Amino acid sequence: MNKALPRWADLILIPLLNLSLALFVSGLVVLFIGENPFEAVKVLIEGALGSQEAIGFTLYYATNFIFTGLAVAIAFHAGLFNIGGEGQAMVAGIGVAVAALGLGQTHWAVVFLAATFMGGLFGAVWAAIPGYLQAKRGSHVVITTIMFNFIASSLSVYLLVHVMKVEGSMVPESETFAASGHLPFVSDMFAVLGVTISKTPLNISFFLALAASLGVWVLVWRTKLGYAMRTVGFSQGAAVYAGISPARITIIAMALSGALAGLMAVNEIAGAQHRLLLGFTAGYGFVGIAVALMGRAHPVGIFFAAILFGMLYQGGGELAFEIPTITRDMIVVIQGLVILFTGAMEYMFVPPLIRIFGLFKSKSKSANQQGAL
Repeated sequence: MNKALPRWADLILIPLLNLSLALFVSGLVVLFIGENPFEAVKVLIEGALGSQEAIGFTLYYATNFIFTGLAVAIAFHAGLFNIGGEGQAMVAGIGVAVAALGLGQTHWAVVFLAATFMGGLFGAVWAAIPGYLQAKRGSHVVITTIMFNFIASSLSVYLLVHVMKVEGSMVPESETFAASGHLPFVSDMFAVLGVTISKTPLNISFFLALAASLGVWVLVWRTKLGYAMRTVGFSQGAAVYAGISPARITIIAMALSGALAGLMAVNEIAGAQHRLLLGFTAGYGFVGIAVALMGRAHPVGIFFAAILFGMLYQGGGELAFEIPTITRDMIVVIQGLVILFTGAMEYMFVPPLIRIFGLFKSKSKSANQQGAL
């Protein structure tokens, strides 16, 4: 957080300004291709929030972004930049599939617990390796996590082509899980209570994401380990002086980060797809970086940033359908602009805001001095 600005300005005002600028530039792009940007915004919002079905899909996408955003954030607090969420989720998908296929016809709750454990474990192990390499061998975690994304992709291809593929099938995917391996949809859960809502891929993993958000908040700000992580992230020299091992914290933080990224596979593999298939991560791991940056690495901010990107994914699909001139590629451009201004250029407004708040502060101080005289 920037100490020269009020907390509310750093946490709320700057993200809103960045988002507004991203939407303004996106509007110019839409205007350039001959469409009405206000109509486009209307279609996008209605497509994301205009019905029960739209809201369900938005929250389903947001669930993935909560997990990947938390994964990036918890590494941030330890001074690490984990951009291997894609690979960690891919490997976690293998663990989730092993749990769902291995447990067969057991109760879905058992599969849910096992899939959560295996997904978190596989993701944690895959992320702990780059953490170890940085802590013990000096290999930068950014480079190694990028490399591990490609290794995870190749491993997934090998397993789905030569090991887990259904015999006689040409499609590189595992067999479909038994009914007990299908996590309950939120619509089914409401139906038990006598409430009818539209059926969407939104499933019980959404509540797991909320629980993970609370867990990250407690861990980072209310535990000794979280304090040690923040100390290492602030100053490794200070951490060593305080008796904290930066190497140990680096490995632990990366393992926790990978476990959170791995939970995304629970939502996708056990919650929606019900089988392991190639490409199920669909870039969620990379977008999680922008979600964490926009959310200021805080679970509450990450939740709202995840909702925003969920709206962009769901509403963007509807926008491409309703206004054909705004193609899927144009939607990717709009999403990229949001990532650009809320992520890579997130501090663009900080210098002018510091000057503005400094001016108001000096005027207020001068007025107080004159009042005192």
